[in-house]
Amino acid sequence: MAWIVALVLFAEALGVLGVNWFLGVVVDRQDMSLAGLDPDVMSVSSKAGGVVFGLYFGLCGVVALLVALRDRAPAGFGKVLLISAAVVHALLGAFAWGLIGWTAFLFMVVVLTLIVLLLMTYDGRPGEPDEPVDAGTPVSPPAAPTAP
Repeated sequence: MAWIVALVLFAEALGVLGVNWFLGVVVDRQDMSLAGLDPDVMSVSSKAGGVVFGLYFGLCGVVALLVALRDRAPAGFGKVLLISAAVVHALLGAFAWGLIGWTAFLFMVVVLTLIVLLLMTYDGRPGEPDEPVDAGTPVSPPAAPTAP
């Protein structure tokens, strides 16, 4: 499961980066403006947004890849990152339904489902603690009660 999620997130990272970069180039070459905004600012903003979101989804893909390689649930920052990616896909799915159509909505829901399945299937597996245990500290048994 984690391998599929990692592959999908890496593909999505490249797709988001490519689409935003392409839009920035189109705005730059057409010298378009929206409500009087500077076309150069719009072009650079589109490219920067593509890089930021591409890196974000790429980092989420790295977390999913680490989950697949280690066969352990994500912890700490990685878990928070995957949860935030699930929320982002839920919001993008809601916007996609109204702005783009049902196919984009379906893609976002599939990716959301994959991320949630990754979080649910690796979370709470038997024999795996939620947080690492310090193996260097000896644990002593409780003292026996003494009679008066």
